[in-house]
Amino acid sequence: MSVNPGTRRGVYQITGQIGEGGMGKVYRAGDTRLDREVAIKVIADPLVTPERVARFEREAKALAALNHPNIAALYGVEDSDGDMALVMELVEGPTLADRLFAGPLAVAEAIPIARQIAEALETAHERGIVHRDLKPANVKVRPDGTVKVLDFGLAKPLDPNSSSSIRFSESPTLTTPAVTQAGVILGTAAYMSPEQVKGVAVDKRSDIWAFGCVLYEMLTGRRAFNEMDVAETLASVLRAEVDWSRLPSELSPPIRSFLMRCLVRDQRQRLHEIADMRLALQGAFDFAAAPSEERAIATPLRPLWRCMLPIAAVVAVTGAVTALTAWRLAPKPPEPIVSRLHMTLPSGHPFYFNGRHLVAISPDGTKVAYTAGLGLWLHSMDQLEARHVPGTELEARN
Repeated sequence: MSVNPGTRRGVYQITGQIGEGGMGKVYRAGDTRLDREVAIKVIADPLVTPERVARFEREAKALAALNHPNIAALYGVEDSDGDMALVMELVEGPTLADRLFAGPLAVAEAIPIARQIAEALETAHERGIVHRDLKPANVKVRPDGTVKVLDFGLAKPLDPNSSSSIRFSESPTLTTPAVTQAGVILGTAAYMSPEQVKGVAVDKRSDIWAFGCVLYEMLTGRRAFNEMDVAETLASVLRAEVDWSRLPSELSPPIRSFLMRCLVRDQRQRLHEIADMRLALQGAFDFAAAPSEERAIATPLRPLWRCMLPIAAVVAVTGAVTALTAWRLAPKPPEPIVSRLHMTLPSGHPFYFNGRHLVAISPDGTKVAYTAGLGLWLHSMDQLEARHVPGTELEARN
């Protein structure tokens, strides 16, 4: 169906074309009933059947239930003369593919964009919706930095119970290099997961693979899997190794590790939840995984005396407690004994010797020696009477 500016589809007035993809063309339109601008995507599929229309409408209802600031809202579905059209939120700003055309993004710029994409995927996965066509062309970045993920789940493959392979007419869109075939819509080869390439059942882990491809491209400016034609690109998805050396050196180890886990071919070993990647992008694992020197850089340095204060306080308190405990447990010295001595000199023995008074106390304070008359007397504190020291009288006569 040809849609030109000025064409009306119900209450929508087409004002111009703003995009084109494998599933159809996207037009800017005015909603004459609600007085707002919208985007209308006309689905170009010659294999429209009542069964597929019913299924398409069911998926559209599920997508309309998604309410997240990083997901472009789906307003409704229009069916005019057998042509299916989606009425969506009009998102201004370039696509991520447009921004990557100039080269890789700085880590500080890429991480916030990747985090918002991960938050959008997390919300969709919680509702049981898988995007299946995540790529830079389906991500827009508004002038205020808000990321909007487009076309959620619109390329959903057949249920695994109905077929063991994915029909090309229900696969995601294909970007350059492309191979066209009448009535066939191919997948975006560079972002398809190995299970999509093999045609087996896919789940949210296919979105995680595509997310890894998008983040790798943001950080390196190159696709993780990119060859000259579609066949070689699909083959590289199944066999080629990713050149991890191209990742910027300033990328944190946790994000690098989680990104590598996104691109593991074995679904069982691949990252299972995009929420884990979102946490890594928020820095939840940076401190635990960063080397000691990186932690030192990330942590503001404090003066040495401030760093030593807690240690000094602990040492002081410990010393005080130890000293107090030792003082309480140590045996207490005996109480001092106050002694009083009253001496009565023997009769006829004056308290002097050769004209001098001589008195001495032993160092331990238990004895007193003194001269009286012509001899030396010794008085013990535990005795009532002093005793004469024999031989001292002779010494005195000399």
